[in-house]
Amino acid sequence: MGIFMSSAQDIDKMTLRMAIERQLAVYPESTLQDVYKAFYQEHFGPEHMITDTAAVRNYLDYELAHCNDQVGHLYYEPIGVDGNYVRVYLKAVTDGLITADELLQAFIDSAAARQEPAIDWETKWNAIVEVIDQMKLGFGASERDMLREASIKKQAVHHSLQYNAAYKPHYRIVERGIFEMLLKPSIDR
Repeated sequence: MGIFMSSAQDIDKMTLRMAIERQLAVYPESTLQDVYKAFYQEHFGPEHMITDTAAVRNYLDYELAHCNDQVGHLYYEPIGVDGNYVRVYLKAVTDGLITADELLQAFIDSAAARQEPAIDWETKWNAIVEVIDQMKLGFGASERDMLREASIKKQAVHHSLQYNAAYKPHYRIVERGIFEMLLKPSIDR
């Protein structure tokens, strides 16, 4: 069972704090927008990104052809608090560990496998902001307001310009069980 139950009172704030600290330790150039994105991805998975599988394939091919500037050594990493989803970096494809077809299929299967979380996104985001306030991280008010509005509308956001410049992220979100069954064995060998 994950840490998110039916209300903000049921959220394990210490585990949430550790996930935020991990995000900021691994990606110190993260803004509040990037924290939002990581937790949003864990909450919603890739479902919001898949409307046309042919377009998804075309964009993956385009991104693979133009991601020569990948930063970092990671092939994958869990996101959010519960780790229900994994970011699988395109580096795993460009380094020949998995194929683009395998990654694409895992990405599409992950959207179909998504289950509705027990807590709604706005409540979860408010709990995240509460922990961030306790941590005194000093994120700006305008960014907070924009993300508050996005959380109410359940909107996805892009990585911040600062994050993109520092890390040049190229990845797909894959559900943990699908990742462990279809991709992890090939990446870890």
